[in-house]
Amino acid sequence: MWPRLVANKILRKSLGSNNFVADFPPNTDQKLIEASGLADERSKSILHNQHKTTLLNYKVFVSTWNVGGIVPDDGLDMEDLLETHKTPCDIYVLGFQEVVPLRASNVLGSDNNKVSTKWNSLIRDALNKRARPHRDEDLSESKGINGISQDFRCIISKQMVGILITVWVRGDLWPYIRYPSVSCVGCGIMGCLGNKGSVSVRFQLHETTFCFVCSHLASGGRDRDERQRNSDVNEILARSSFPRGSSLDLPKKILDHDRVVFLGDLNYRISLPEEKTRLLVESKKWNILLENDQLRMEIMNGQIFRGWQEGIVKFAPTYKYVPNSDLYYGCITYKKDEKKRAPAWCDRIIWYGNGLKQHEYTRGETKISDHRPVKAIFTTEITVTRRGKKIRNFFFSDRFEERIGDIDSKDYSWIST
Repeated sequence: MWPRLVANKILRKSLGSNNFVADFPPNTDQKLIEASGLADERSKSILHNQHKTTLLNYKVFVSTWNVGGIVPDDGLDMEDLLETHKTPCDIYVLGFQEVVPLRASNVLGSDNNKVSTKWNSLIRDALNKRARPHRDEDLSESKGINGISQDFRCIISKQMVGILITVWVRGDLWPYIRYPSVSCVGCGIMGCLGNKGSVSVRFQLHETTFCFVCSHLASGGRDRDERQRNSDVNEILARSSFPRGSSLDLPKKILDHDRVVFLGDLNYRISLPEEKTRLLVESKKWNILLENDQLRMEIMNGQIFRGWQEGIVKFAPTYKYVPNSDLYYGCITYKKDEKKRAPAWCDRIIWYGNGLKQHEYTRGETKISDHRPVKAIFTTEITVTRRGKKIRNFFFSDRFEERIGDIDSKDYSWIST
């Protein structure tokens, strides 16, 4: 126990930080109400008395990708992953693992935010690509406040060592995003360093709370490695914690939220001999392989993943590939002392409870890493409380845009504490 306590003491600032980057300050809507002078007794009565609850459906895109420490080129096409033209969504949640190599300098040093900035820049360009106006079009229709595109905004981006999660919403939804927060849990070296673990993010859209857990669990194909992965999950669920808010009515733990998604390089393997696994992969016998998939068995047995669900897996194992090829590792000559790694579905997306309906669960084919990305599309019901007209009109008025101009910074990069 004492190594963890010592490490936590030394690294509390870096691993325990709840700072995150976003395109606008959290709880802007509340600040605007207060700044505009609307937070008087009369406006409060409008907020609390003149309302009607309805349900709306939104599409949510979720992806996970272990990029193997590769820094993306400026020309990397994110369309294979995002498929914005095929199935446009309202919310995009992208999780990455190993955005930096997991060497000691990166694990013990400060996070390299240049890498996360690069990924966010590529995501921004891809999501807003369709919004770029032609030269003869009116810029005012495609540009929002102070010339910043209104199509998609980043509401949370957080990196812990190699784990990065970034959340984007349609521009017309961001006024209704409240209480964004993050919680980091290190499960790596000494049970607390960030080479393994999770970054969880939460926010509330209208009256519905979301929590997305981006994780990188213990690797390895031995029995004790599987037990360590299970232990990592227990640690993540136990140690992740969010602020309750001034009214103490916000969810504190991951499973307390209305919508919960667990994504990442979960590293669960196939409990079969390597040679048999390779033969079954070659013949595409997915069902036989999945019967021996460690994560699927954990979900069915109801131990650490009691109440969790996963969509039907119809795609090939996502690990371990020779980078920039379609060959699984071990199918070609390898160094004498190099570890053999049988193919496995290491990269997964699962969800907890009700309120999410999965429509797509597949993988991408970008080949820069030894992992293939995995993605899912959900629909979810959101509880919406329709406020009084005066409040609603304010959010879509010139006064609202002027107040945003007063509050926003020039570079649209924010740190929340």
